Amino acid sequence: MLSRGVVILFAVACGAAVANVYFSQPLLVTMGHDLAMSPALVGSVVTLTHVGYGLGLFFLVPLGDMADRRRLVVAQLLLLVVALGVVATAPTAAMLLAGVAATGLLAVVTQTLVAFAASLAPAAGRGRVVGLVTSGVVIGILLARTASGLMADLAGWRSVYVASASLTALLALVLHRVLPRHGAAPPTTLRYGQLLRSTVTLFARERLLRLRALFGLLVFAAFSTLWSSVALPLSEAPYSLSHSEIGAFGLVGVVGALAASVAGRLNDRGLSRRTTGIALALLTLSWLPLAFTRSSLWALAAGVILLDLAVQAVHVTNQTLIYALHPAAGSRLIGGYMVFYSVGSATGALAATSLYAAAGWPAVCILGATFSALGLALWVSTGERKKQWWSGQGCG
Repeated sequence: MLSRGVVILFAVACGAAVANVYFSQPLLVTMGHDLAMSPALVGSVVTLTHVGYGLGLFFLVPLGDMADRRRLVVAQLLLLVVALGVVATAPTAAMLLAGVAATGLLAVVTQTLVAFAASLAPAAGRGRVVGLVTSGVVIGILLARTASGLMADLAGWRSVYVASASLTALLALVLHRVLPRHGAAPPTTLRYGQLLRSTVTLFARERLLRLRALFGLLVFAAFSTLWSSVALPLSEAPYSLSHSEIGAFGLVGVVGALAASVAGRLNDRGLSRRTTGIALALLTLSWLPLAFTRSSLWALAAGVILLDLAVQAVHVTNQTLIYALHPAAGSRLIGGYMVFYSVGSATGALAATSLYAAAGWPAVCILGATFSALGLALWVSTGERKKQWWSGQGCG
């Protein structure tokens, strides 16, 4: 059984790794000025990071079912150090874009760690462990924006990636010493090509996996719609906030970390469907206060809290349920599910930045609300809704 200290280490490592996907969001304007990038090219920094993340989810995360996860985690972290070094020293826009794509590709070590932690947890407490580890992911995402904004103001945007490379190298050393050598499930005997094909087969066979992947796509499209574009109105009049001030707004959503932990416990009690429905309703509602961002920072704060709570509750529920389908294929299940997360994130980022330039913040809020409402409609339309709502059972 996992000790609390090891679970916390998993959470810290996950948070540090996933932060690299979000560091750039408060820095886009400064990056663009430094490397003479057009607004459209600057927006592609976020998109390419998520594209790299999506590729890593499909091609790298499944390796956790056939290789020693401890060695795999350490190797990915060391390669991530190299990618971060490329970003930190990039002399041109092309090098920067190559570096952020590689950073996204290797940051999927987060999902290898989530599957590793789930494999070591007892079935009755798996939701709690996944919730705690995901709390680290939430905090990493939120601190990424705050830390990158503050460091950029103090020492320039490149210092963010130098610091992250140093922390990642330290974590590689600690995890090499602390992590158990093997997970609970023995490695599969499938070859790499068969492993990738089996991921596709799992989606074809498991309705729950497909459904939860669609929930993941829609909620993270909504999440990315907000966080990839909110720096734009905040950096303009009437606010004209600095990098650190914009990044500090990420801390408002730290309540999302609490949602991840609570959602995990609710899943252990069989309340997955109820948790999902309430969370999707809150996600849709969050866009009402967010629509008033230009006139009230309090409205923005309220919307951020609701949105982060909802997204993390759905995310923890999704991961807990799909891992339980086939624990021996945990990395493939988590990796395949997270491909949809990445597609949603990239779609939200690209659409939101483009829409903001064309039609402003109200159009961005309509986009985010649409993604959220589609998720709620999907939940309403799936089987035995009334029975499962009142009983609290079912995982559809």
